[in-house]
Amino acid sequence: MSDYAIVDPDDVDDVYAGSDVPGEFRPLTDALGAEQVAATLIRVPPHCDFEQGTGHFHDALEELYLLTRGTLTMRFGDEVREVSAPAAVRVAPGTRRSHRNEGDEPVELWAISHQSDGDGGTKIDDFWEASPDAAQQR
Repeated sequence: MSDYAIVDPDDVDDVYAGSDVPGEFRPLTDALGAEQVAATLIRVPPHCDFEQGTGHFHDALEELYLLTRGTLTMRFGDEVREVSAPAAVRVAPGTRRSHRNEGDEPVELWAISHQSDGDGGTKIDDFWEASPDAAQQR
């Protein structure tokens, strides 16, 4: 293994390609050969409910979201916030969360955390009302 790695995210498979989930989800951890951190690029098209009204939480995993383009409507527990790039958002373990793009500009969001074999997250169905103006499918 090298002491460094450079990866073009577009060279990494989009997990949602071929599905009806709008946007892109590109996990970069393996491509980078990362041993301690996990990194994922999430692209959310304009007017898109990326998680389709669902949410998730992690029991022990703290996440850092780096918003590098656009504006997201993000929900943390019962609180809903609009977050615009550039922004860094830390979410504590156990915090229920979700996001969607209600704007006219595409969003790029990087999810960063430490690697964890046992905390892939717990999905929450019907976490919040689906946005009436946001696409639920491709």
